[in-house]
Amino acid sequence: MRSAIQFDPIRLPPEAEALRQEVRAFLDEERESGRLSAGDRTGFDREFSQRVGARGWIGMTWPKQYGGQERSFLERYVVTEEMLLARAPTRSHFTADRQSGPVLLKYASDEIKQDILPRITRGECTFCIGMSEPDSGSDLFAAKTKATRTNEGWRIDGRKLWTSNAHQADYMIGLFRTSPPTEENRRHGLSQFLVDMRLPGIDIRPVRYPDGRHDFNEVTFDGLMLPHDYLLGEADMAWQQATSELAYERSGPERFLETLSVLLALVDLLGEEPDDRGAEGLGRLVAQLFTLRRMSISVAGMLAAGKEPVLEASIVKDLGTVWEQRLPDLCRDLAALAGGTPEARARFSEALGATTLIAPKLTIQGGSTEILRGIIARGLGLR
Repeated sequence: MRSAIQFDPIRLPPEAEALRQEVRAFLDEERESGRLSAGDRTGFDREFSQRVGARGWIGMTWPKQYGGQERSFLERYVVTEEMLLARAPTRSHFTADRQSGPVLLKYASDEIKQDILPRITRGECTFCIGMSEPDSGSDLFAAKTKATRTNEGWRIDGRKLWTSNAHQADYMIGLFRTSPPTEENRRHGLSQFLVDMRLPGIDIRPVRYPDGRHDFNEVTFDGLMLPHDYLLGEADMAWQQATSELAYERSGPERFLETLSVLLALVDLLGEEPDDRGAEGLGRLVAQLFTLRRMSISVAGMLAAGKEPVLEASIVKDLGTVWEQRLPDLCRDLAALAGGTPEARARFSEALGATTLIAPKLTIQGGSTEILRGIIARGLGLR
C-alpha cells in the first residue's frame, strides 16, 4: 500500500549525464571568454539568459510549438544543477522557466501562449511571482489583494510583499482574491492572473538586505486594469493551480544549494588531509547534501511521470532550506581551528560573509517552514 508521502527511486538517465557535459563545456566557454565569473546566482543578466536560450535550455520540457525542446524534467534538473554550481546569473530567466511558463502552458489562452512562451525560451522574458502579502506572509488563504471584474476587464487593488525580482520583471503571475472565502473552504475565492508589469497602476518598492542590495520588493496595485483573458484558469478556484505550481518551486536543487559556496570554500580551507574533527564534520555535511539531492531528483522524476508530488516537494523545501540556512554557521565552527593558506582563508571569509547575509531569507521564500510543516502534517492526516 502506498503511503501518503513516498519518494520514488529515480536515477538520472544516460542522456541527462551526456547533457551535463554539454552544459559544463558551455560554462567553461563562458568563463574563458570573461562573460562568466565566480559570482552570485542572483545576478541579473539578460544577455547570458539569451545565450542559454539559444542552446535550448530554457523551457526545455515544453512543447516545440511554443519554443520548447520536449526534453525530460531530469534533463532540466541537470541544467539547473550545473548552473547553480557555477553560480551562473540565471535570475533573468529562472522563475519563468521553473514555474511561470508551466502555469501559462496549463491555463493561458493560446494567443498568450503563442506570444509569451517563445520569448521565455529565447531568454527574452522575465517573470516574478505575486503570492505573499504584508498581513498574511506565507498564509496564502489570507490573501486580500482584490481582483474585481468590470466591463473593461479586471481591476486589481492591494499589495504583495517579498516579491523577488519584481523591479526587473516583465510579467507577474499573481494570486488575487476574486470572491470572499467561505466558512467551509478558506481556499475558495482565489484566482491566478497574468500581470504585465509595464502597465500603469503598479508601484514597486525595494525591501533591502543589510548591505543595501535588494532582491525582494513590495508591489502595490492601485486601479491596475487587466484584460479579461489575463485570468488564468477558472475564477475562484486557483488554489489547486497554485499548489501544483509550488511543486515546481519547492523541489529543485536551488532549495539546498543557495549557500553551497561556503561548503566548497571550507573543503578548500581544510585541504586534502583535514584533522579528525574536520573530516567528520565535512563527511556529515556531504552525506546530508547528497541525501537532499536524491530526494530532489526523485521529485523531478515524479514530475516527469506526470505526478503532482506536492507533499514530497514540501519536504525537500523544508529540509533543504533549513540545512542551507544552518550551513554557514556549521562551516564557521569547522573552520575555527583549521589551518589553510592565507588565500584559502580569505576565500572562506568572503563566502561565509555572503552566505550569512542571505541565509535568513531562505526559510521564507517559497513558503515558510511553519506553513510547509502544516502541509506535510495535513498530508499525513495529522491535522
